[in-house]
Amino acid sequence: MDWPGNNHRLVRPGPVMLNWLIMWTDAVDLRNYYTSPIGAVTERLVGQHIRSVWPDCTGMRMLGLGYPVPYLDGFRRQAETVIAAMPASQGVLHWPEDGPGLTYLADEAELPIEDLSQDRVLLIHALECAEQVRPMMREIWRILSGGGRLLIVVPNRRGLWARFERTPFGQGRPYSAGQINHLLRDAMFAPLATRGALYIPPTRSRMVLSSASAWENVGHRLFNRFGGVISVEAEKQIYAPTPTQGTVRSRRTYAAAIKS
Repeated sequence: MDWPGNNHRLVRPGPVMLNWLIMWTDAVDLRNYYTSPIGAVTERLVGQHIRSVWPDCTGMRMLGLGYPVPYLDGFRRQAETVIAAMPASQGVLHWPEDGPGLTYLADEAELPIEDLSQDRVLLIHALECAEQVRPMMREIWRILSGGGRLLIVVPNRRGLWARFERTPFGQGRPYSAGQINHLLRDAMFAPLATRGALYIPPTRSRMVLSSASAWENVGHRLFNRFGGVISVEAEKQIYAPTPTQGTVRSRRTYAAAIKS
């Protein structure tokens, strides 16, 4: 039985997008970005945005896919389990610093996670670089519990951040809200809400960075479509077809990140 979304209508990139070489941003580069002043502001603004979507995940099982670790710390105090899967092409780093590793190296198209085992999946620094978008979305659908929620955070095609390579949001393929919603429906998810965030310009100016909250407030009110990132929350459609027993593949095992 075919999985949902095999009708080749996932994303319709424009002529410029077809010429791009899509590559994963290295995990070390992502870590270094989030330790910089602009990275710290990004983490705060996008983190607040994510928590506004999911304010309470008490007792839930959560997976972050891509490079989600800057945004998972707060959930560790609520959720039953929190793990981060980093794609093999990106590399993996140990996290958290204060305990046993919760990060794993995995093929985004073959996640070694049980069916229906996750209540929340956060996809960030992932979709814009993924080489296997359809298989990755199928895997997310497979591991989510019935009624489970997916939150995708991607660079906004209309925003400034997608046009500057100095940040991770200037790498890979940016998306429009319409493209993400189309992708989700093809993958048997029901989009629930589309939001914008990160309205501050992608600058290293300390004066601008210090006024980040003001930029965010003005952007939400006046320039909602032009944020640096867009997020779409979606719910798994539980009536979607599941693979028959004969089509289930063996799953690769995790390679855990070892603390140095």
